[in-house]
Amino acid sequence: MKYRLLLAALATLVFFLPMSGCQQAATDQSTTAAVNQPDPYDFSKNTKPNILQIAAESPDHTTLAAAIRAAEMEPTLVSAGPLTVFAPNDAAFAKLPAGTVEELVKPENQRKLQLIITSHASPGTFAGAGLKAGMKLYMATGHYVDVEERDGDMYVNGAKILGTVAASNGVVHVVDSVFLLVD
Repeated sequence: MKYRLLLAALATLVFFLPMSGCQQAATDQSTTAAVNQPDPYDFSKNTKPNILQIAAESPDHTTLAAAIRAAEMEPTLVSAGPLTVFAPNDAAFAKLPAGTVEELVKPENQRKLQLIITSHASPGTFAGAGLKAGMKLYMATGHYVDVEERDGDMYVNGAKILGTVAASNGVVHVVDSVFLLVD
């Protein structure tokens, strides 16, 4: 009987001791990872910027950058991706009815703003030959938008692609219109 109790105690120690060590190691790693997490706004490194950095650094995307901050969506745009983001420039936001942006960035409209920003993102990388006229492009909101070519220019959801920038976690297409979902 003593032998069985000793064996059971030893088995318990052998089973739980490594787990507690792993748990501590996992805690240490997560703490280290949090401490060593790169600052998404730090451009001092010679690496390709992520989608958030591209938006934050662009003088033509100050409204979009402010909307991303108000929606608290920074973690999504620095994630590993890949993501394709259709980034409306400031001129695109200026085409909206007066007061629209000011209304959307209010804290009580955060969920709606998050939905609008999310409607500009597609999981995956769609650029060059990967973005073809006639496609129905799946967006992160679950909606599909049309991709078309007009007079040699590409349009997504009716917005003209003005330029494209490769990011470390996907691609950013600068567009001339804001996608407003109608549900």
